[in-house]
Amino acid sequence: MAFNSVIRSFVLVLSLATLLVGQAVAQSALIPSPPQVAGSSWVLMDPLSGRIIMEHNSHERLPPASLTKMMTAYIVERELDEGRIAMTDMVPISVKAWRTGGSRTFVREGTQVSVEDLLKGVIIQSGNDASVALAEFVAGSEDAFVDIMNQQARQLGMNNTNFENATGLPHPNQYSTAYDLALLAKAIIEDYPENYPLYAVKSFTYNNIRQPNRNSLLWRDESVDGLKTGHTEEAGYCLVASAKRDNTRLIAAVMGASSAEVRAREVQKMLNYGFRYYETERLFRAGQELVDAKVWGGKSDQISVGLAEDVFVTIPRGARDKLESTVDLDSVIKAPIKVGDELGRIQVMLDGEVLVDEPALALTDVQQGGVFKRLWDAVKLFFVQLFN
Repeated sequence: MAFNSVIRSFVLVLSLATLLVGQAVAQSALIPSPPQVAGSSWVLMDPLSGRIIMEHNSHERLPPASLTKMMTAYIVERELDEGRIAMTDMVPISVKAWRTGGSRTFVREGTQVSVEDLLKGVIIQSGNDASVALAEFVAGSEDAFVDIMNQQARQLGMNNTNFENATGLPHPNQYSTAYDLALLAKAIIEDYPENYPLYAVKSFTYNNIRQPNRNSLLWRDESVDGLKTGHTEEAGYCLVASAKRDNTRLIAAVMGASSAEVRAREVQKMLNYGFRYYETERLFRAGQELVDAKVWGGKSDQISVGLAEDVFVTIPRGARDKLESTVDLDSVIKAPIKVGDELGRIQVMLDGEVLVDEPALALTDVQQGGVFKRLWDAVKLFFVQLFN
């Protein structure tokens, strides 16, 4: 690494320590091993940093049961956000929707129901009939809607997921994973926050039939604000839940539990462990100047360097003072430079583990200097490289 890059690395280490340690240096907490969880697979994720705090068989393909409806709701929310449908749109209920078995909202064939009521039926009541009605309204048929579901899954990085219906009713080729469903929960929370409060609603009445939300953690833990349960004989009892305490949000997913009580108890156990022993820190803001770099042959001799997006890390409580960062800039940075050009890499590490590895980007433009400036900088650069 050239002398210029070494100096920049040292400056960033000092800046990070000052930013995080503040007035006092906390002692590292003693963290026990993650608890054992009664289920086929599970995962505990921090959605801001993407850190996996604990997991077991989290990429194993398993039947998702009604957790499938998370994708059904996500696509409807996307259609709402993009203005292709509205909450007040009236949806005709087909014979197929009306006859769909399993958990139901109890819509009636031949009637029309608002998108809002059907979406509540999907999220709160886990209505299979409401799911089919929305699928047909959005895509013309449930089969066409399933194609959209699978395309959306690929875009979200759900690489071990395949949908065959909009309901989660058993199908031999319908599967997902605890990790993929946690990714989907993250997208629901972050992409359409205006609709996320629906996942915390404890009951919904339609057709004079009141049904409670099957996520019992909504009653037990006030920090829990979603998301969805699932159950079939093949899948067992499943739950994806999210909670926020202080500035930290966690997503927990359990698949294949033996009962509704067990799935709730195990997810609660995971959330309590994560919040007790870990915390989320925002290290850098998008567009924040982290270092400045020498520019050769430009109208300006310096350029601000930073990151394109906010950077979060999930770390053990009390470990903030152990974070280390380095920035490895290109040894020679020449004009012209445009905003967003990659000029190196920024890493943040904890006890040798790389938590962040992001491109260091130009935050400003630097135009090429005149002929004399470029010649003079070329001469200076020659001697700098010679002595380095």
